[in-house]
Amino acid sequence: MYIYKVAVIGAGAMGAEIAQVVSYSNIPVVLKDIEDSFVQKGLVKIRSIYQKRVDAGKMSPADMEKKMSGVTGTTSFDDLKDVDLVIEAVPEKMELKKSIFKELDQNLPEHAILATNTSSLSISAIASATNRPDKVVGLHFFLPAHVMKLVEVIPGLQTDEAVVQQMIQFSESLRKIPIRVNECAGFLINRLLMPYLNEAAYCLQEGSSIKEIDASMVEFGFPMGPFTLVDNVGLDICADVVEVLLDEYGQRMKPAEIWKEMTSLKRYGKKVGKGFYNFEDEDDPTVNELVLKVQKEQGNKKSAFSQERLVFSMINEAALCLQEQVSKASDIDLGVLAGIGFPQEKVGILRYADSIGLDHVYGKLQELYREHGERFWPAPLIQRMVHGECLGRKSGKGFYEYH
Repeated sequence: MYIYKVAVIGAGAMGAEIAQVVSYSNIPVVLKDIEDSFVQKGLVKIRSIYQKRVDAGKMSPADMEKKMSGVTGTTSFDDLKDVDLVIEAVPEKMELKKSIFKELDQNLPEHAILATNTSSLSISAIASATNRPDKVVGLHFFLPAHVMKLVEVIPGLQTDEAVVQQMIQFSESLRKIPIRVNECAGFLINRLLMPYLNEAAYCLQEGSSIKEIDASMVEFGFPMGPFTLVDNVGLDICADVVEVLLDEYGQRMKPAEIWKEMTSLKRYGKKVGKGFYNFEDEDDPTVNELVLKVQKEQGNKKSAFSQERLVFSMINEAALCLQEQVSKASDIDLGVLAGIGFPQEKVGILRYADSIGLDHVYGKLQELYREHGERFWPAPLIQRMVHGECLGRKSGKGFYEYH
């Protein structure tokens, strides 16, 4: 089935950007929300993205108007009667998503595919609200959707394989890089990213500074430091994902105490003007005061920051994802490059682990486990590989084979 027309449910930042991406590929798109004011705001957002292209000389005003003519807004399900695909992009609340999917199932044509842009919630649970679970799939774009190339394609327990393949092809038609991710809490990229961000938070509350940690990870090769990233993504969004991960994986994903303190003050990041950084007052002492409060409550535990604490937590989670067959090794590496900004020269998290030696990784994880607890317990796959002398590049076989 060819996708001739698409609907996007939710005209917020993510929904509007997804609609813009679809329209850029010359596919008619309907942007729906519950109030016309929300829809109009979304349409303004889409136009602003195109206007920036015009201002940069990458598009003519006439081309912009042609693209915009393919975008319509609505508050009614009646305007979705002829769509082939709908992409839901509403807040991360399971009951809200289920209610929307129930309505979509009742109002969309029988052949239509129902996709959700959820970043962490169960595709199977969302699909259970419909009479077409075989046509429900995760299609997870990353903010900003008009810039980020990665899309996670996530089947639920009953998703038809033909639907998965069609969504991979559709993503490619949008000039995106799709990776298949089998369903689990947090999917792939958030499962890898959250331990990295969480470890940065532990380092902060144990005595290191925000600027020191951010600068060090940029030196490692990331495009921005972990706290800059959180401020850009939004602490509220990260907190929603952490709750899902904690519920599924237990204490391994226990959030550092500083997250709760930051959330209580609604320091959600750039969108509200202050997060780990204050974008209005550089001399704001609030975060330092929160760190001191946590240190006092935690008994002033101090420990040294290291790049390995952050990176090795990601390596360990990547090995667990590979072990659980969440994704294949090449997709995990492609995902961290395109979705997280893992340094290009290191060619991916698993290839990087192979290059430094899995025996070194295993030894360091054991050391970090003794010092910091179970969040560093080495993945069984890493243990087996080391015991089997599959040490990476130097032995000719690790996560990949080398000849």
